[in-house]
Amino acid sequence: MNSLSSSMNSLEWRRNKVQELSSQGHSQPEIARILQISQPTVNRDLVYLRKQAQENLQRHIQETLPHEYQKCMVGINQVLKIGWDIVNNDSTNNNIRLQALSLINDCNKYKMDLTTNGIVITDAIKFVQQNSKEKLKSPEKKEKYNNNKESKEPNYNEDKEQQEEDQEKGIREISESEAKATTNQVF
Repeated sequence: MNSLSSSMNSLEWRRNKVQELSSQGHSQPEIARILQISQPTVNRDLVYLRKQAQENLQRHIQETLPHEYQKCMVGINQVLKIGWDIVNNDSTNNNIRLQALSLINDCNKYKMDLTTNGIVITDAIKFVQQNSKEKLKSPEKKEKYNNNKESKEPNYNEDKEQQEEDQEKGIREISESEAKATTNQVF
């Protein structure tokens, strides 16, 4: 188990370095040269990182945004209630009433903004759900094409790297199946 953990750590380290170098504008051949790994390995890592980014974005849209949206709406409604209580209180002076009305007006603007953006969020969720499978498959096809096109010489490290990726994929599939069983669809 210790060697599996060690290989997972080295794989994660390599992917983090590939991500870091890619974000700095390095090309795939440059990243391969800097890290002393094959270009197809860099390509596979970038495909994996793109897939992870898409999954993270989908999870954010499905789980985080609806909850934050709901919290904002509840908070705005509470501020509106307190604002109207201040406006309707006979003992409140006119300056405070005007400030409360200004706050109510702002809250209504924020509420309208959240409501209209809520439609955009719902559309985004539908878009991601419909297109994520297609988009996740297309980089894999490009990767196979690029691997065949870019390098014809054997790379003996790829077998080891492929085994590490297969182990990680198996662990991730188990985690994903558990997550799917507990995910609460909001929209």
